[in-house]
Amino acid sequence: MTRTSTHHKEHTPFFSRPGVRRFAPFFLITVIALIFIFENRANVKIRLLIPEVTMPLWGALLIAWGLGMLACVFTLRRRSSRHTRGPR
Repeated sequence: MTRTSTHHKEHTPFFSRPGVRRFAPFFLITVIALIFIFENRANVKIRLLIPEVTMPLWGALLIAWGLGMLACVFTLRRRSSRHTRGPR
């Protein structure tokens, strides 16, 4: 009777996984930014080129944060696509 050996991968701790290590700083910064954004609830006047808008500060900060995240996504996508191309 022959034994068949099954190869089991060693269990890697959760925080040692590459995906978790890559997104942990992003998650931490996002949580801190959202806490900061929602703690600032005063109304402020903001000039958008020509019109002047009165809105809560958390709304303006959230819009700025969202635009920053969008710029980051486009930058990372463009950088990764540049590195995956083969030689010409």
